[in-house]
Amino acid sequence: MNCDRIAALLTCYNRKLLTLTCLKALFNQKLKSEVTIDVYLVDDGSTDGTAEAVTQSYPQVKILQGDGSLFWNGGTRLAFAEAIKHDYDYYLWLNNDTLLNPNALSNLLETFQHLRAQGEHRAIVAGSTCDPKTKALTYGGVIRRSRWRPLKFDLLEPGEVAKRCDTINGNCVLIPREVVQVVGNLEPAFTHYAGDWDYGLRAQRQGCTVWVAPGYVGTCSQNYQPGDEADSSVAISEGLKKISQPKGLPVKEQVLHPFGEWRVFAQRHGGLLWPIYWLIPYRRLLGISLIGEKRRHRANQ
Repeated sequence: MNCDRIAALLTCYNRKLLTLTCLKALFNQKLKSEVTIDVYLVDDGSTDGTAEAVTQSYPQVKILQGDGSLFWNGGTRLAFAEAIKHDYDYYLWLNNDTLLNPNALSNLLETFQHLRAQGEHRAIVAGSTCDPKTKALTYGGVIRRSRWRPLKFDLLEPGEVAKRCDTINGNCVLIPREVVQVVGNLEPAFTHYAGDWDYGLRAQRQGCTVWVAPGYVGTCSQNYQPGDEADSSVAISEGLKKISQPKGLPVKEQVLHPFGEWRVFAQRHGGLLWPIYWLIPYRRLLGISLIGEKRRHRANQ
């Protein structure tokens, strides 16, 4: 009897309770007996005892240590690299704040197997998550807004059958061996954001397809809150400093990514007009700063 081996890849920093809850749901998946899960967890310099708590509750988890500089893309890349050495059938990206439904993995596996039966042997399958309170869609498969906005993505609502999409959020994604053999690991040029989008887009260029599974696989709150009126107090110098950090600067509807990382993404996926698409998001920082200057000027009058 053939056994399907899954490597679940997680990275965390000081989210002990969330990580333990995530792992509990993962190990409580309703799976066929021929499916096994090995977990690779990168603890990126946590100071809240995450690694110790995980080892005590789940000694089978393989823990890799980071120094606090890896963030999501770097940590997942490290776990991915270690798992690839053991040639699994599937690799599961899983955010440690994602709480899976009991049938989540079965849904992803069945979706892939159905796609493979239709000739899609190199299919990435993303799982959609919703907010635990509002039930609004939070992460999953994404599609380009238009041909004129190639770097602007919108979430794709899951349906009753698998839907084709352009790329994925990395919160819950099943990647079969056939894709990894072609695409490899995450791009090291990214630290936190954009690595998941880049992976899906690169996969399609290399003959793979990207899908979102039917329904929802679990819950996950938005990891960042878009900017609001408080953004108007950000000065250009402060904004530039925040943008240079791995998590960038949240503004309305989006995050302003570090300049260098966003340049790599824009040049790779923006086409001939990539310099324009690279710079467009940063116009918000100039607008926010100008508004802030006007408000400070009025307040001083």
